[in-house]
This record gives sequence, structure tokens and C-alpha cells, in this order.
Amino acid sequence: MSIIKIFDTTLRDGEQAPGCSMNLKEKLEVARCLERLRVDVIEAGFAISSPGDFESVSTIAREVKECTVASLARATEKDIDCAWEAVKHAADPRIHLFLATSPVHMQYKLRMSPQQVLEQVEYMTAYAKKYVSNVEFSAEDATRSDADFLCKVVERAIRAGATVINIPDTVGYTTPAEMQHLISMLIGCVPGADKVEFSVHCHNDLGMAVANSLGGVMGGARQIECTINGLGERAGNTSMEEVVMAMRTRPDLYAGIGTRIDTTQISRASKTVYNLIGQPVPLNKPIVGRNAFLHESGIHQHGVLANKKTYEILTPEAIGIATNNIVLGKHSGKHAFEERLQDLGYNLSKEELQSCFEEFKDLCDKKKTVTDADIMAIVRHLAVADEVENGYALDWFAVHASNFTTATCTVCLLKEDVKYEDVSLGDGPIDAAFNAIDRIIKPVEHSFDLYRIESVSSGKDTLGEVHIKLSANGRSFSGRGLSTDIIEASILAYIGACNKLGAWVERREKAALAAKTETKEA
Repeated sequence: MSIIKIFDTTLRDGEQAPGCSMNLKEKLEVARCLERLRVDVIEAGFAISSPGDFESVSTIAREVKECTVASLARATEKDIDCAWEAVKHAADPRIHLFLATSPVHMQYKLRMSPQQVLEQVEYMTAYAKKYVSNVEFSAEDATRSDADFLCKVVERAIRAGATVINIPDTVGYTTPAEMQHLISMLIGCVPGADKVEFSVHCHNDLGMAVANSLGGVMGGARQIECTINGLGERAGNTSMEEVVMAMRTRPDLYAGIGTRIDTTQISRASKTVYNLIGQPVPLNKPIVGRNAFLHESGIHQHGVLANKKTYEILTPEAIGIATNNIVLGKHSGKHAFEERLQDLGYNLSKEELQSCFEEFKDLCDKKKTVTDADIMAIVRHLAVADEVENGYALDWFAVHASNFTTATCTVCLLKEDVKYEDVSLGDGPIDAAFNAIDRIIKPVEHSFDLYRIESVSSGKDTLGEVHIKLSANGRSFSGRGLSTDIIEASILAYIGACNKLGAWVERREKAALAAKTETKEA
């Protein structure tokens, strides 16, 4: 079987989309999800873009052992040097450099002639090859490039040592038939094309990213660049779960090809990413949406009851959605709890298992039944807890609210073993709680971009999952809270977001002070 490599760029192209930024701990959690999915390549970031991106790429390169780890780089020595420093400790490092090749990009963005672009491609690919054997070159905006010129660019990159040639549909412009023809033409016309892997990177501006990627595969591409949930610039990228399940579901069309992906990890990875960026799962999102396996029409229900294949072309179990809802109770022991976690695809350390088990037992005292969804939420929130070193933590709170008096909330927070207590009024108990927290933390001025409550499972005693997103100076800071009490969940989420905001302000002030000191010394 010919393996189609899955190059996941959730942590680079996906994360740079507005409102989708993640901190280091969150990026590591996504990287672990990708490793469990068995993706072939993780593009961990754009190392030179910021110190934070460099740190995340470097950390992921050290942590991930089962996947190639790549960093994006512009076709410049400085970018390539930085990318190498970030990925050099990876088990299999890759430098992914790019340069635009379409007339509009060369004229208005690069301000370079075609000949200059050809020379830059060859020189910089060879420069990257000095560091790693695994070099990928991307011809940005390839689908709007002149075909003859694109052939020359690809030939130069191959001659200079590129091992992967990526053909991006940067603005989502092409169609499946065009992409198939383009890849087929390059493989057939460019000298040395048989010695490299061809890849496609498709954007979804016209809703055809998945179809275009599959067109590329039909043309001979053996790598697909994609993201979890299709995150990415503008309308997003090729959705990893959609393109993988399309090939798996239609072996008649994609005979003799497949991927290494463990599809039973898809649901978990999708939920983790949506949870991290504070976005709801669209009801009709293919594969992972809440309605993907629901049937309301009487005709559909009758058919599914007779035989699921009448209206279901894939099963929820195939992507890791458990059909066994009620699993454990208050009398269950740690061994049974650990076995259920393993059934759900989790392998936790002893410390993580103990923390999750304690949360589970607490939840059992609050709920009559605990579902798989509850357990997965507990583990997910443990993994991406909004902890900031020296940040605030909730000690206790008390609210008074009615429909005829102004709501009041008293909050007590802990920071470095010191208790801070304050009280405030508000337009409802949650507003009062947030006002009391503001009186203690005194966060910098910010906008409140998102406040969302979701139920983890069904029933009036369900866990409530609260997502909050704040913005200041063009940056977003997210917080999450989980509790059967939505006021407590809201408080936990708001404290988490404020902690991140405060940590960022502190880092910025330290950097400004350091720069001021250096200026004085100079």
C-alpha cells in the first residue's frame, strides 16, 4: 500500500488564525494529540516569528518522538538558521522553506524578478540542506503561477536538495481537476521529480480544500498538509479528519493508498482543539459535528434501525466516539477507572491518574450518573489547566441573587498562600463575581470577546464547561472552567483568562525594563 503522509499544520497555520492562539502548554497538548493520531509530520510553528513561537517549536521538537517535527521559514538565511536552532533536537527534524512564485506575489509582495526568485529558491534550499537532510520547499501561491515558471522553480529546488515539494493553493483558488492536472504535470515534466515527494496545501476559501487535496492525491501527491478541524487563515485549511476519512471510506476510488492515522483518536483531538481555542463545534461539521451521527427524519430513523448502512457511511466508533454512555459510579475503584480511561484512549501518569480520579470521585458525589463525556472532560481540563505560575486560584465564593434584589458576590482568591477577599454587586451573580475578581486582580483594560456555557452531557446535573476569551493590545487570552455549578465554572474560567493576561503584561513590562536598561548602559 502507498502511504499518504499527513503533514499537520494546526500549530502553525491553524494557530495563526484570528482567535486561535495557544500558549506553550496548550500547544504541547495538541502536539501529543497529533502524536497519538500518528500524523507523519507536525509543523510546530514559525520559529522566527516570535520568541514564544521559537520556544514552542523547540519544546515540541524535544518532546515528540514518533513524528517528524518541522518549522516554517522564509527563504532567507536568518529564518533558516532560526528554524534549525528550533528543530535540531527533534528525532526527525525538517526545515520547511517557502517563496512565492505567482506573478502578483513576485511583483507586489516580493518585488523580485522571476530570475531572482529562481536563484533565491536554489540558493536557500541548498543553504537549508546544510543543516538537515529533510528539506521541504513550498512554492507559495503555486496554483496562480505560470506553469512553465513553476516547473523551473521546482526543478531548481530539487536540484538544490529538497526532498519534499509542496504545491500550495494559498488562496483557495483552484478546483480538484486543476489540482490533479497540476501535480500530474509537475511529476511528468520536471527532471528529478521521481526522487521527491509531492505535497499539497489547500485553503478553503471556496469550500473545496478537501476535494482539492484529494485531487492532488489522484495526480500523484503523497503528502497532504492539513489541520485539525480545518483551522487556518481566512476560511481555513484542509480538514484532517475529513480528508483522512474520505480516503478510508472510499477504498474503491483510492485503491492501494492509505494513511498511518489512528482514526479512533480523531474525536478526542478535535474536541481538545476546539476546547483550547474556545470555539464551539459546528453542529453540521462533517465527521466531528454533533449532528454527524444523529437522525431526526422518520424515514432516516427507520432505515438506520433496520441497517445502519442505509444512512451512515462511517461509524462513530471509527473516529473514537464511545457509544457506551453510563460507565462508572461512586463505588468504582481506581483500577476500574484506569481501565475505562484506557478504553477511551488515555494513558496517564500516576500523578495525572490520581488527580483525575479525585475529580471523578468528587463528581460522583454531585451527579447521579457519570458518563464517558464527563470523564473525557475531566481529563481534558487536567491536561490544559489554566495554571499560570504565581497566578491566582479560587479559594471560595458566595453569591446572593434573586429577581427582586441586586446580585452580590463575595470571592476569596489565593496567590502564593496569601488570601485576598472582596465583594461586589452586579447585574446577575456572574457579573457580580467577575466584578469582585476585578477588584482583587485589577487586570489591565481589556475587551470581553467570548463567554460561552456548554453542557458536557445531558441531565440537569450535567457538568458545565465555560469558555471565556479576553483581548488586550491585539492579543487574546482564553480561560476554561468545569463544574456542575455554572457560577463556579465561570469564575474558574475568568480567573484563568486574567492570569494569562497578567502574565503577559508582566513579561512585557520586564522586556521593556530590560531594553531600557540596555539603552542606558549603551
